[in-house]
Parts: sequence; C-alpha cells; structure tokens
Amino acid sequence: MKLMYLNTIWVVLAAAMVLFMEGGFSLLEAGFVRTKNAVNVIMKIFVDLTVGALAFWLIGFAIMFGKDKFGMIGTTLFGHPENIALSIQLPSAAYVLFQIGFAVACISIVSGAVAERMKFKAYVITAALICIIIYPLSGHWIWNEHGWLAKLGMKDFAGSAAIHALGGFTAFAMAKLLGPRKGRFNSDGSANVFAPSNIPLASAGAFILWFGWFAFNAGSTLDASNSSLASIAINTMLAGAAGGTAALFLTMKKFGTADPSMTINGVLSGLVAVTAGCAYISQWAAIAIGVISGLIVIYATLFVDSIKVDDPVGAVAVHGFNGVFGTIAVGLFDKSEGLFTTGNVHLFLIQLLGASVVVVWGLLGGAFIAKVCERTVGFRASAREEEEGLDMSYHGIPAYNELERFTDMPTSLFNFEETTGITVSSPKERVRTE
Repeated sequence: MKLMYLNTIWVVLAAAMVLFMEGGFSLLEAGFVRTKNAVNVIMKIFVDLTVGALAFWLIGFAIMFGKDKFGMIGTTLFGHPENIALSIQLPSAAYVLFQIGFAVACISIVSGAVAERMKFKAYVITAALICIIIYPLSGHWIWNEHGWLAKLGMKDFAGSAAIHALGGFTAFAMAKLLGPRKGRFNSDGSANVFAPSNIPLASAGAFILWFGWFAFNAGSTLDASNSSLASIAINTMLAGAAGGTAALFLTMKKFGTADPSMTINGVLSGLVAVTAGCAYISQWAAIAIGVISGLIVIYATLFVDSIKVDDPVGAVAVHGFNGVFGTIAVGLFDKSEGLFTTGNVHLFLIQLLGASVVVVWGLLGGAFIAKVCERTVGFRASAREEEEGLDMSYHGIPAYNELERFTDMPTSLFNFEETTGITVSSPKERVRTE
C-alpha cells in the first residue's frame, strides 16, 4: 500500500510537470513568432489544454490503450478511461492524467509549425483530430501491449517516435499544404528571415520545457521505486546539454555568430532524441545522441527552408527529424540489444521500421487534417488577416498594448503644456492624426 501512495504522488507530480511544459511551449512560440501573432499562439496552447485534453479523455485514450484483437486499434474504454486495468501499483486516474499530458504535448508540436497563417477554427479541429485519432492510433501500435509494433519489440520509452516524430511530421505535412507566410520566400528560392519577437521570452520557454522533460522521461517509469529513475534523469540532462553545445559551436563556425534560436533548438533536439532511449542507454551514449541531434537540427532547418516549407519555430527539425533519429538511435546504443554495443542488428531494424511507419502516418495524418479543415471552416487565414496579425483578427487584443503604456503614465508627466504654454496632443490623438 505504501508503494501505491508513493507511485501516486510521483506520477501526479510528473503529470503536473508535463502539463506545465505547455507554459514552455507558449513562451517559446510567442518569442519566436512576430509580435502581432503572439496572443494567437498562446490561445492555441489553451486549445491544446482544453479541447485536446477532453477529446483524448473521451475517445483518444480508448483507441490508444483499449483492448485489441488485431494489433491496430483499441476498442474498449470509450468515455471511461478509468476502467483500464493496470499491472502496476498505480490508480488509473493518475495514469490517465499522465497520458493526457503526453497527448497535449503532441498537439503543441504542430502549433508552432503552422503559426502566423492558420485559421483559429481550423486549429481547434486540428487539436481534436490529433487527440482523437492521429496520435492515439500510432501510439496504440507502439505502446499498447496489443500493438503490432510493440509485439515486434519496438522500444520507445517516453515518445521520440510516438509523440515527437509523429507531431513533427504531422506538422511538416500541414505546414507544406498551408504554404509559407507572405514574403517568407523569394522567387529565386531564397528565404527571408523573419526576426523573432522576443528571444528572452523564447529562452524562458525553453528552460521550462527542459525542466518538464525530467518528468516527461523519468515520469514514464510510473514507479517511484524504479532504480533507473536517476539514470534516466542524468541521460536527459546530458543529451540536452550536448545538443545545445553542438548547435552553439556549429553556428559559431558556420554563421560566425552564436545563434540563440539555434542553441535553444539544439537543446530541445537533444531532449527529443534521448526520449526514446533514456532508460536503455549509457551516459556516454546520451552525450553522443545529444551531439548528433544538435548538428541535425541545423542542417534539417536549412533543408526545410530549401524546399520552401515555412516552420516559424523549427518544430519539424527539432521534433520530426530528431524524433526519428532518437528512435533509430535506440537500435544503435541500447545496452542489451544495440548494434554498436552488442553487434545485434535485430533491434536496429525494428526501430528503423517503427520510425518509418510513424513518419508515413504523420504525413498522412497531417494531410487528412488539412483536407478536413479546408472542407469545413477553411484552412489558411486570409491575406488581410495575416497582414493585420492573427491577434487582432481572431482575438481582438494585441500582445503588447503600446497606447496604454503611454496613457497610463502619471498625469504629472503631462504638465508640459501648463509650464510652457505650448499645446500638445495626447498620445492617442497623435496616433490617430498620424
């Protein structure tokens, strides 16, 4: 009974940390997009936490974890996820809460890639469909004991494939079909850089995500007494640090500056890549995986730009490409079955198959969502809405109200007229007349 209490506390706390990562996503994306779209990306994260969470609880959880005769889709637990039978000492409610955090994270990966030009209503549909069918179905194949990839022996401890690669390539398909932001690419194929609105804000988001990742990975043990908790946590730390280090040094060499956005994404790439194997690899392997992922994210970002896919936050490179790499890396570095550690090729081939399946499913899922949106509420924002900014177009409020900043100043600061006899207009009047 004592273990049940400890596990409950551990998993509920881990679930809360994973859900707190949504704050990281919102700050990261708000900092990477332009100011006129900052409110919109935060509102999309609220959609993930509201619509997405309810959709997964009601339908998606059953598809993912329900019983299944054919290894393809769950057919029980609809509307009653609490009825799941667990083989561990943990209340079903704690398990369901933790899984909701994972589902919500998968949607948020898509949010950044389609930022600044997607209809808000279309994103509501996107969040629902990802949590109802896209994420749960491939998650069933990988994480349900009845799933066909699970039966083959695929290893994905905390979701490099099930969450990150899936979210990244769903995002890739949607960003491709949505088209780039106006002015992002020139007729000769070259790209124009849209400067992020607030790098310190994005950095704060990255720090929150890094913090939450310890629960994302170590929390997946679902067991407070698990002896691998500490090794999972240190592997998570080392991979993130190595990814950021590699990206930092490469940008200094390649571009001549220490690029903050690439360093941020290098850290996140290391965390993404180690997520699949954090429980199965050594600390040196975690560092190697982190270094490689930090290099991948830069070249993947350049590749995505070269094919004119507009991804404002780098979600495809961070989550898609490094989710695939991290999944395959398990087959290379796994201490008991890895190709590099034991010479055994079997697990490597299974991981390669699993990663390929997830990529294809993500691309198909993204295309399906885009088609549904086009035929219902529309997919892309109008040219006027995009030009004005989605904050005002869809939410009626800017992220930073500059007019209020002036009009809220103490009245004593506006006594210039009385002391000099020179008439001046108010800040609001000047804006209107200009």
